Amino acid sequence: MKKIVIIGFIFLTLLVSACSGQESKKEIRIAEQYGIAYAPVQIMRHKAFLEEEIPGVKVSWEQMINTAAIREAMVADKLDVGFMAIPPFYIGWDKGMDWKIFTGLSTVPVGLVASKDINSLKDITNDHRIALPQPGSIQHILLSMACDREFNDPNKMDNLLVTLSHPDGMNALLAGSEIDAHFTSTPYLETELKDNDYHQILSGEEAFGRDYSFIVGVTTKKFHDGRSDLYKGLNRAMAKSIDFINENPHEAAEILTEYFDLPKEEILEYITSQDTNYSNIVKGTKSFSDFMHKTEYIYPNLIMI
Repeated sequence: MKKIVIIGFIFLTLLVSACSGQESKKEIRIAEQYGIAYAPVQIMRHKAFLEEEIPGVKVSWEQMINTAAIREAMVADKLDVGFMAIPPFYIGWDKGMDWKIFTGLSTVPVGLVASKDINSLKDITNDHRIALPQPGSIQHILLSMACDREFNDPNKMDNLLVTLSHPDGMNALLAGSEIDAHFTSTPYLETELKDNDYHQILSGEEAFGRDYSFIVGVTTKKFHDGRSDLYKGLNRAMAKSIDFINENPHEAAEILTEYFDLPKEEILEYITSQDTNYSNIVKGTKSFSDFMHKTEYIYPNLIMI
């Protein structure tokens, strides 16, 4: 009996020690994506604000192409933090993802660019094709909102959609092949509008009805609940990055030339545009969720943030 007690005590001690070691491990695994909308993430990385706020932390950075890749990495417990639009976040949550929004990040110009023979949504016919990143993307939901308002049919243009990345969509539109319109964002939007054969027929704000957060920060619930020290430090570092861009746009633009294949002057123009806003305030969650419930992109059992 005495031997059993001793063995049990040793096992319990080892277990507590292992748990304690895991709890004290300071590591944050972050996924970043490309685009001016994600600029505060690049600033946070470059300026080492996380390391400043959480001494001794190890930060692992992953470059991921879309929200689906971020979701899969979080499911596999290979990622703690990612950045995405609100609609894909809700779709993931509705499918059982255990994650939460922890910060707003940015609002940037978003628009539907079309050839000059298309002057409004009413001019788009079944013969036209519209490129956007993927079904369920923020561009898709914004287009559905506009169609709901204009035609009382949110799915009116779903059969016209072509899934293309922003660069591929831009190239296809400007080449005059495959598509007739492209729902995109900075800097692809501005590049397309420099071509006189194309113009914007709908903005993101017109589709939504007011301003909204284009990109937000998301963490797993496990990270949020289990590592409050890292979670709080992440929020402080993120706020510091957003403030840095807003208060030091010239220096920020210089830093961002290392992350984007664009000249400083062009980056500065984008990050100081009156339609670009970097903020940790999250806007538009309820309007997106209400619309997505109504149109059954997500279902009413989803708990609101």
